[in-house]
Amino acid sequence: MKKKWYFIAPAAILGIFLFLFVGGQVVMLLWNWLLPPLLGWHQISFWQALGILALCRILFGGHGHGWRGRGRGNFRRRMEGRCGSMTPEERERFRDGIRATWGAPPASETKG
Repeated sequence: MKKKWYFIAPAAILGIFLFLFVGGQVVMLLWNWLLPPLLGWHQISFWQALGILALCRILFGGHGHGWRGRGRGNFRRRMEGRCGSMTPEERERFRDGIRATWGAPPASETKG
């Protein structure tokens, strides 16, 4: 088991640096290609692009919470607990109610 870590750790570190380099380059190239001609803004450097990337992660990344983090598992577990004790007819009524809420036709109308 320990031998695996000798290969995985350097690969992970290299992957992180590669991701940062590629992400910074993409942000810098897109910014410098779009914004100066369209809006007259200044071009940015690679380090400024990395800063923008970090700022977007802070503002919009979610820090691992919500649908990408623990929230999804908890929601799924709660729904399985609630629906696990339903009969098939109750499940079908529940699904039809959800579909009606979101504007979709009932399952009986969509089946061929």
